[in-house]
Amino acid sequence: MPTIEQIRAARALLDWSQSDLADYAGLSQTGIARIENGTNQPNSNTLNKIRSAFENADIEFLGPSGLRKKTGEIKVYRGMDGFRNFMNDVYETIKVQGGEIRVSNVNEKNWIKWMGETEYASHALKMKSIKEKFTFKIIIEEGDWFFIANDFAEYRWFPKQLFKEQSFYAYCGKLALINFKSDDVEIMMLDQKDFTESFGILFDIAWNDVAKKPQKT
Repeated sequence: MPTIEQIRAARALLDWSQSDLADYAGLSQTGIARIENGTNQPNSNTLNKIRSAFENADIEFLGPSGLRKKTGEIKVYRGMDGFRNFMNDVYETIKVQGGEIRVSNVNEKNWIKWMGETEYASHALKMKSIKEKFTFKIIIEEGDWFFIANDFAEYRWFPKQLFKEQSFYAYCGKLALINFKSDDVEIMMLDQKDFTESFGILFDIAWNDVAKKPQKT
């Protein structure tokens, strides 16, 4: 968990005011001020929100006292705000570059849970409006008929015994590993074309040779 000193230093590195941090973390400015001046001892849930806000802005915490701005090819998103930011990156990137989107091991109820129905509906409308720019393939569990991207994506089923709920999302040279938990979601995004292309080869083999088109029985 970030310390008071790390919170102050991270704000300074990002040139955030206490109000900025409060907005990004979903807290009050008064609450942030009381944490930083030591008059309030935050609980783990509050510190997690603060940590997620900073990590979504590419701050990395190092041990009990250090931090740095990430400069590498891996970006981490956490929580609902992080998930929404990630999905917005998908839209903004594909809107400019176009191309192929490949998503595997998907339970789309997680998308509704972590974006919210209203936010996802808005995202879906934006994706539908640019669907001529991309092809979109999604692998889901056999028997799953919950198709929330049906207007702009193609689905295939993966056998139940091979399906796992750790999801992969590949687009425009970016490969995201998504770990859904009961109380959190974490996305590690690798902005590296070679890894994305290698995943794409494996995805295409699974899509063509293992996955099946959904059919009513």
